[in-house]
Amino acid sequence: MELLCLLGALLSLAALLVEALRDSLVFLCLGFSDSLLLETGFLTVLVAPLTLVRGSRGIREHDSMTFWLVRWLLFRLMFVSGAVKLTSRCPTWWGLTALTYHYETQCIPTPLAWFAHQLPVWWHKLSVVATFVIEIAAPFLFFSPLRRLRTVLLQTLIILSGNYNFFNLLTLTLCLSLLDNQHVNFWLRVSAGSSERWSWICYLLELVVWSLIIFGTIVLFDLQFDPHKNGFSSRTAFTFHQFNQFLKAITIPCIWMGVLSLTWEMITSIFRCACVSGFLTRFWGMFQWSVFAVAAAFMFTISLVPLSYVEHDSHVRLWPAVRQAYDLVDRLQLVNSYGLFRRMTGVGGRPEVVLEGSYDGVTWKEIEFMYKPGNVSAPPAVVTPHQPRLDWQMWFAALGAHTQAPWFTSLVYRLLQGKADVIELIQTDVSQYPFHQQPPTYVRAHRYRYCSHQARWWRRVYDEEFYPMVHLGHTYLENMLSRYGLKDKLPPRHPSNNTVVQLLSWTRSQVKGIPAHTIIWTMLACSATWCFLMGLISNKNHTAVDLIDEDSRAVLVHQ
Repeated sequence: MELLCLLGALLSLAALLVEALRDSLVFLCLGFSDSLLLETGFLTVLVAPLTLVRGSRGIREHDSMTFWLVRWLLFRLMFVSGAVKLTSRCPTWWGLTALTYHYETQCIPTPLAWFAHQLPVWWHKLSVVATFVIEIAAPFLFFSPLRRLRTVLLQTLIILSGNYNFFNLLTLTLCLSLLDNQHVNFWLRVSAGSSERWSWICYLLELVVWSLIIFGTIVLFDLQFDPHKNGFSSRTAFTFHQFNQFLKAITIPCIWMGVLSLTWEMITSIFRCACVSGFLTRFWGMFQWSVFAVAAAFMFTISLVPLSYVEHDSHVRLWPAVRQAYDLVDRLQLVNSYGLFRRMTGVGGRPEVVLEGSYDGVTWKEIEFMYKPGNVSAPPAVVTPHQPRLDWQMWFAALGAHTQAPWFTSLVYRLLQGKADVIELIQTDVSQYPFHQQPPTYVRAHRYRYCSHQARWWRRVYDEEFYPMVHLGHTYLENMLSRYGLKDKLPPRHPSNNTVVQLLSWTRSQVKGIPAHTIIWTMLACSATWCFLMGLISNKNHTAVDLIDEDSRAVLVHQ
């Protein structure tokens, strides 16, 4: 398993550095986890060129058709994430106060979150209004032919991205689907050749669209300037029933909007295939179009099921054949349902589980994690794009009882055993672990409520006992291990001395003690530098070829 993970990381790095490896077969070999990463990863198989077989990296006529699926995924991600915030009936979202809690209660806050939490309440409420506009209203403009609308939305989405590990980078990558060749031409100062009259018409249409969005926002959220607060007052000026009626009226038209948009992409792409010169080239292009058109239509069709989850009546009205097709591939998670921050947790302070260990059961030492809040004087960590799974799971465990997180019993058990692999999940630098020389005799866990503090980063208040004091052989611990089937059933395997195991051990020893986010950022920085240098070299080569061509033409003209 470790070898597969290492090979996957090396293959991903190679695809990042070598253009020829950015191929659909390479993406097919890479494994993915997490729902959004799974769906995006499968779409890369359709979008990436199949060049390891053909050896050509030219633009394919059906590219716009498969690339459209990326934009459709972004639409579903944003629209559903906005809608579920209101369908959940969470009082913080309806009261526009969610962001007054969000910055201090998110899974792993950043130092910037502490400063954002100090902003005035009216600003937080206005930010919630902006979130609803961007996630519910703005996604419909993703399919607008007015390019400047899509560009402004792209910049706004970048600004609003939070600190959620690779999710940020993945969302920003999806946002690139809002761009096209004319955006690139604008950045490169290349004339697009559009008429001045058409440009003025686009400006007027954009002005009308933004005016309608601003007017609707003012009416729906009763936006008014409050001179007493030197800011804006806002409230939700519609009811849950009205919003539910809106979803009933808009969900089916959303589906038909997608049908018409995808159909247009299919028609334009097959027209381009028909215009290609050469019978064999045209035949090959039409064959590819047929294959990818079927794949795009299938992906779009099964994506309608998770999209319709946002409104029950619309889900019931879907054709049975659509739901049957979705059920056939559901276990592969080719498409998924998304709903970020459906309900705001941590109202009244973020719950945090604090582990403690002791040798005598009297003197206790807290076990600090690398990333999650613990020490009230320690600043929050910056981990993007790394996702420390254990720290994240500790946040989810704190939301309920330890019996809802069976893995926590296993964590306590392994800490009592002094398992080095588990300790390194808590602290990469083992010397920072308070029991690195000898495992604790006793372990317990308490739940605290953490809140932002003006003088220090955090202040905390004791809440309750989360896990009772246990030791190896303790009755309660043994019962929990038996209930969840966590007892060691087989004797530990003796380490092998083959070449692969030795190579893995050597690799692990080279990075031991280095935080994972440091390794990731180092690799990204080196990759970016490499790509930048290769771009400069390629640009110089093209410039040299152009100069040679100009000299050749000059000689011919002279002759």
